[in-house]
Amino acid sequence: MTLRETPPFRADHVGSLLRPARLLEARERRATGEIDADELRAVEDDAIRDVVRMQRDAGLRSATDGEFRRTSWHMDFIYRLGGIHPTDDKIQVHFRNAEGEIDFESAALAVDGPIRLTETIFGDDFAFLQSIVDTEVTAKLTIPSPSMVHYRGGRAAIDPAVYPDQDQFWADLSAAYAEQVRRVADLGCRYLQLDDTSLAYLNDPAQRRLLTERGDDADHQHLRYIRQINAAIADRPEGLAVTTHMCRGNFRSSWTAEGGYDFVAEALFSELAVDGFFLEYDDDRSGDFAPLRFVPPGKQVVLGLVTTKRGALESKDTLKRRIDEAARYVPLDQLCLSPQCGFSSTVEGNVLTYDEQVAKLTLIAETAQEVWG
Repeated sequence: MTLRETPPFRADHVGSLLRPARLLEARERRATGEIDADELRAVEDDAIRDVVRMQRDAGLRSATDGEFRRTSWHMDFIYRLGGIHPTDDKIQVHFRNAEGEIDFESAALAVDGPIRLTETIFGDDFAFLQSIVDTEVTAKLTIPSPSMVHYRGGRAAIDPAVYPDQDQFWADLSAAYAEQVRRVADLGCRYLQLDDTSLAYLNDPAQRRLLTERGDDADHQHLRYIRQINAAIADRPEGLAVTTHMCRGNFRSSWTAEGGYDFVAEALFSELAVDGFFLEYDDDRSGDFAPLRFVPPGKQVVLGLVTTKRGALESKDTLKRRIDEAARYVPLDQLCLSPQCGFSSTVEGNVLTYDEQVAKLTLIAETAQEVWG
């Protein structure tokens, strides 16, 4: 086995990182008008420099900006697409954790105009990240997948006067994403990750039942999502690696969906035209490794064996044993290692400390070195 020179790397991570206290304080001061946008951005810049240095020192070969400029991993992007706006309606998302249950409320979205790309979303953010990474570290940009625009509200969120034909909605959405991919590649991006909860949620019978009740075709929704993601990345330039991360919910160390990858596995792994799959595998709610039998040659699977939902550190022996188990279904050379999700998918962050976060990233890098050399 050898180290990989292209993404995803043997030791990698999903993207979001715990926000430092000084950044959270600056965001609050910006919200109350005590500082202006430029002053907030200066604080963000300093915090991102520090967290990029931390990722390098932990032994990682990719670095994100920790998503430090965002409130949430997906809506900061989606609301900047032309034709999509927040509404006064609220969406309740039910989360669970080891201690009980919590609810998360956020604004709904409306597709009330033709979807289009009006700006290079996160373009300035990526350019800054690219300017501060070391030459041996690859800057990684994370954005929500196209399916996240649809999954949150379904057909009911799309104005029929704008899109009487759902196929045109999907065509415009994928075209907007394709333009985003082209533009970030022009900025020098060589590592793009499409974050997606929908393809993992659809494995949960309870989630499929909710989609059916609102009028969507839950049994075939994943096939549409796969086609549209493929359309979005079909013309990506050579040298741009694209991965996807599939999550069952990540808010303050809590989750929404459960279940293995069995329902979507055959279509997902054989048809989705990405270079790698980041998969949650930190506990029993993610199922077993058997669905990996559908992964074809040439695709990387990044095993999310290290949880971000609690601070207790996994053992190297346990990680190595689980990597061996996964290698029964897909060759070891097609495997990599990462945390199961981000450490801070929303600004609030998960329930662990900065030092615990660093320890987990360092553990991943050390374990990958021992497994793959």
